Amino acid sequence: MSKRVLILHGLGGSDFPHWQAQLASDLIKENYVVSFPAFPNRENPKLEEWKDFLKKELNHFKPDMVVCHSLANILWFHTCDELDIKLDKLMLVAPVSKNTNLEVIKTFFPYPIAKDLKANEIIMAASTNDPYMSIEEAIELQSKLNIGMKIMENAGHINAASGFGKLDCALDWIKRVDECEINKEHE
Repeated sequence: MSKRVLILHGLGGSDFPHWQAQLASDLIKENYVVSFPAFPNRENPKLEEWKDFLKKELNHFKPDMVVCHSLANILWFHTCDELDIKLDKLMLVAPVSKNTNLEVIKTFFPYPIAKDLKANEIIMAASTNDPYMSIEEAIELQSKLNIGMKIMENAGHINAASGFGKLDCALDWIKRVDECEINKEHE
C-alpha cells in the first residue's frame, strides 16, 4: 500500500523550484500518494482560514506523513491539539521565530508549543543562518518539543531563495522507514 504524504507550504507558497515542489514530484515517481495543496490567500494568510483548510485536507486525504515548511510549522502547532490522528512521520523544516513581527502573518502569533505533535517520528530541520529564526531559538524550540533535529550550515530559510531547489535529505528521511518496513517483511 502506498504511503500518503501531505506537503504544507508557508507564506507565499512553495512553487517550483522550491524543494517542496521537487519533493512532491520525486515522491510521486517513487509511487507515494501526494497532496500538495495551495492554501487560500497564501500571500496574506489568516490563521483560522488556514486551520479550516488544513482540517478539511487532513480529513479528506488521510496522510501517513506531513512535511511542513516555514509558516506551515506554526499552523501545525496551532492545529495539532484539535486533531484525532497519528502520523507515521512529521517533518518540520525552517520554523519561524516566535518573535517574528511580519504584519502579514500576525494572526499566527503567538503560537503554542504542542505537547503532542501527532506523529510517531518527528524531525526538525533548521539552518545556522535562517533570517526568520536564529539557530539558538531553533535549538530551544527543538528541546521544548523534545524531537530530533538536523542542523544545516548556512542554508538560509531552506527555500529556493537560499538555493534549495532540491532537498534530498527530506526524500531520504521519508523513504527510510518504508525501506525498513519492507526489509522487516522479507526477514
